[in-house]
Amino acid sequence: MQTITICGGGSLGHVIAGWLAARNHATVNILTNRPERWQHEIEIDTPENELLKAKLHIISNKPEDVIPMADVVLLCLPGFLIRSELEKLRQHLSPNTFVGSVFSSTGFFFEAHEVLSDTQPLWGFQRVPFISRVNEYGKSAHLLGFKQSHNVAIEHVAESDKAAFVQMLSEWFERPIHVLNNYYEASLTNSNPLLHTSRLYTMFGGKNEGRTYPHMILFYEEWTEEAADLYIKMDKEFFQLLNVLPVADNYLPTALDYYESSDAQSLAAKLSSIQGFKGITSPMKQTENGWEPDFASRYFTEDFPYGLKYIWKLAHENGINCPYIDKVYEWGMSKINI
Repeated sequence: MQTITICGGGSLGHVIAGWLAARNHATVNILTNRPERWQHEIEIDTPENELLKAKLHIISNKPEDVIPMADVVLLCLPGFLIRSELEKLRQHLSPNTFVGSVFSSTGFFFEAHEVLSDTQPLWGFQRVPFISRVNEYGKSAHLLGFKQSHNVAIEHVAESDKAAFVQMLSEWFERPIHVLNNYYEASLTNSNPLLHTSRLYTMFGGKNEGRTYPHMILFYEEWTEEAADLYIKMDKEFFQLLNVLPVADNYLPTALDYYESSDAQSLAAKLSSIQGFKGITSPMKQTENGWEPDFASRYFTEDFPYGLKYIWKLAHENGINCPYIDKVYEWGMSKINI
């Protein structure tokens, strides 16, 4: 049985660890800053009301305890922690260990290329494999939803080894695995880096700069046509970038195609009606004057400097005119202390 070390203790770290261990797919180790809060037996419930009981192997905050023996390392971390985590792991990695990220659009490949050896096997999901929530930290979590298949980028691996790794991933996650042409196709997405940032700008930027609200805004259920229109415009600029990069023409649907919409009105209606998005609140904090934006939220500290940044940077490097992306990126970066 292969050994995986999962780095990070968020919802995806909990669910993937529990899933792989409970289904007897792999020996699972955890690298976390809070090992004392984890127990070796955790429970994961699924949408089918199945209760998965998993036994974890080693839980530690020391890379030397869980990295050298790992066949696979999976980072389940926010973008701002990726570089420091890779630097921490680097000296303990076997040259044959597959180092990956559960979500690649927060800069994993860009950082790994700079930090790790140029022969270290790398891999990353284009989108997260599960919708997940922690129930009780280190003890239980909810697996809320599955994807039908998974798109994965793999680098620095011979074709025969790549085929074996893909087969293993398909068995681990019990879904078909589609291998992308290159890391751009996993790293560049029009989901969170454009979806979140367009919504944030129309709530808190431009004409709404400095505004307070009488209530906490529901991020999706109260989605506006203005936000949908900005998202569409940013998405068009994004696809101008993709046209000059070595990516497949159809590797990613446009925002309108993905959400089966035709214009801003229908897109806003679609986003506000998705069941899985119900109840999701906005990055806001209550003050004596009302509800104001919380610029310390990961919506800001993640999606601007470790999401939209790479799209913005590549667009400028490739001479793409992107006034809407520029406006949103520069506004967001002005609100955070990075």
